[in-house]
Amino acid sequence: MSNPTIDIAALRKSYERAELNEDASHADPLKQFDQWLNEAIAAQVPEPNAMTLATVDSKLRPSTRVVLVKGYDARGIVWFTNYNSRKGLELAGNPYAALQFHWVELERVVRIEGVVEKVSAEESDAYFNSRPLDSRIGAWASPQSEVIASRSVLVTNAAKYGAKFFLQPPRPPHWGGYRLQPDNWQFWQGRKSRLHDRLRYTLQADSSWLRERLAP
Repeated sequence: MSNPTIDIAALRKSYERAELNEDASHADPLKQFDQWLNEAIAAQVPEPNAMTLATVDSKLRPSTRVVLVKGYDARGIVWFTNYNSRKGLELAGNPYAALQFHWVELERVVRIEGVVEKVSAEESDAYFNSRPLDSRIGAWASPQSEVIASRSVLVTNAAKYGAKFFLQPPRPPHWGGYRLQPDNWQFWQGRKSRLHDRLRYTLQADSSWLRERLAP
């Protein structure tokens, strides 16, 4: 017997876990982000460090994918990837991007926009060398975003580079980090009756942040 059709238009959830207001939020969006990320980690949210990265190509066609944040500070948000991947090529042509964290269990979303640059070679080397051996070999084995004949291509490449480098694979020249320098943050907290809390932080000319409430 087949399952009955689910009416996805009727799927609804009442958001009632928390609130977000100007008095209780940080004036610095990085501090607000740090608080929320640590609360997501403490709540054991699945992959709290996962974020959606949105880029745009030369034809203004957007694309998204999930990557993992590997660091953040006053300079920006950092992740690592293959520079020759679709996202890498799009960032080379248009360095503006957007990030989104969605912590479903906490009914929270963080959106971040800004300009992207590559991190230093030293930063990329340090993170690459901290990765498990299989991941380091994988960076060599996968021609990310390229068409391949089958999975055996990846397995064969992994074996080839494993034999070549043994326990000391160097960082591939096509692999490293990016840093998004935020100029706009949004923090969204689900609320009852769809009257959600939504605060936007916009970077000002004097490097201060303008905090405003947006209608949901």
